Amino acid sequence: MTPFVRTPLYIFVVFYLLVQAGYFAYKQITTRIARRRIIEEHGCQPPKSFDGQSWLPNVYSLKMAKMIMSTAKEHRLEKASQERYREYGNTHSAKVYHIDLIFTIEAENVKTVLATKFKNYELSSIRKRAFSALLGYGIFATDGAAWKHSRELVRPSFARDQVADLDNFEEHSNLMINAIPKDGKTTVDLQDLFFALTIDTASEFLFGESTNVLLGMNTLESKANLFAEAWHRSQLEVENHTRSSFLYRTPKHFKEDLKIVNDYVGEYVQQGLQYRNDFMSDPEKATSKNGRYVFMHELVKATNDPVRIRTELLNVLLAGRDTTASLLGNMWFTLAKRPDIWAKLRREVDDTLHGKRPTFEQLKEMKYLKAVMNESLRLDAVVPFNSREAITDTILPVGGGPDGKSPILVRKGQIVNYSVWVMHRRPEYFGPDAEEFNPERWEHIRPTWEYLPFNGGPRVCVGQQYALTEAGYTTVRLVQSFAKVESRDDRPWTENLGLTASNLNGTKVVLTPA
Repeated sequence: MTPFVRTPLYIFVVFYLLVQAGYFAYKQITTRIARRRIIEEHGCQPPKSFDGQSWLPNVYSLKMAKMIMSTAKEHRLEKASQERYREYGNTHSAKVYHIDLIFTIEAENVKTVLATKFKNYELSSIRKRAFSALLGYGIFATDGAAWKHSRELVRPSFARDQVADLDNFEEHSNLMINAIPKDGKTTVDLQDLFFALTIDTASEFLFGESTNVLLGMNTLESKANLFAEAWHRSQLEVENHTRSSFLYRTPKHFKEDLKIVNDYVGEYVQQGLQYRNDFMSDPEKATSKNGRYVFMHELVKATNDPVRIRTELLNVLLAGRDTTASLLGNMWFTLAKRPDIWAKLRREVDDTLHGKRPTFEQLKEMKYLKAVMNESLRLDAVVPFNSREAITDTILPVGGGPDGKSPILVRKGQIVNYSVWVMHRRPEYFGPDAEEFNPERWEHIRPTWEYLPFNGGPRVCVGQQYALTEAGYTTVRLVQSFAKVESRDDRPWTENLGLTASNLNGTKVVLTPA
């Protein structure tokens, strides 16, 4: 009888490592062949490199990371990005730490990423990690089936009938106007008021009950104010996480802010679940306190998962509150410095409304109001940067070669970063005065993919009309209430980048009553 011979463990380990090495080599060879085929078939050429050319393999670069971190700290990341594009071209490559990126401001490339080859891209893993800490895995931090499900939950709440109900805006804009000094001498920061206004309107739309931050602005320790402050600080921390990538370490105050945010919204989630129980037992009796549409009431009909409900509420709060407040603050910063635009806007409002409250249809008819908002969104994009990660080898149509006109191979795992802030300022798209605030340009231009204040493609912002309607309505009511607006800040607009971009120094003005 042949005795059993035990094979030493190290032989299995060596065999396993040889198999893995062979498989790795095979994948590398086949991937190179496939990529070579794509390059030859489409005539791809590499874009100009921010990192420069070197015979040494560039596996870990700090050059771009240092530039991003330093200029962001100095509140000039947008302008520094514009200078970089001017030096290295409208499309160029770079490495941030170990991550390969392609930067572009070509409208055709952005269209390709967001629409024509949408299925070849996802949100970057960096963004998902950073956003999920605050927003969970909702519409802003998911892809595929999970994203589609979130969008299906959210979309009905932004149907025209809900957006066109202006009573919520009227009630809270009156509170904001009442908070503005009427002596024509006292300086007020409109940006603070806009952020208070939009969290009040958004919370009433979402929860069925307003935070009433406008009523409690002098009561700093109120739960609503603590929530609003924690919400703001949390967004700044998410943006810091995104820029720092894997080097990010969660500070103690972020955890404390998350608890404040989750506990505050959690109370409304419990109210929503109670509404769900009432609705299930007797749909006729389940209504909101004031009879208005409530986003959460529709949400709880689709799910009873409290974490899911809280996640979707926070995602829509970001979309419905912060973008609108940033748009209003940026726009009124300019209005206060441009009496010519202010006078023309007042004429349109007076001629259209004759002192009456606007309807949804009248807001849509005011072309100059729309032009002023469009121009503000163009020059001071609320979301100035965005990105997508390739989940397969694919191509961008332009940006390669010495002239920047050849296609580019985008390898699986590469991130395509695009800056609408820089793209919106390109003279090729908006004329030689692209750096100037000129609402009249909207009388003759009809931009497509070169103008993306609310993103584009399947992931276009579902709250776009809500944001524009609230911004337009608020502006009209302010114009009707005040005859004059004057800036009390000689400093230029200075970026303050959280998840949206606002002015670091606020919107300090004096308003003279009509």
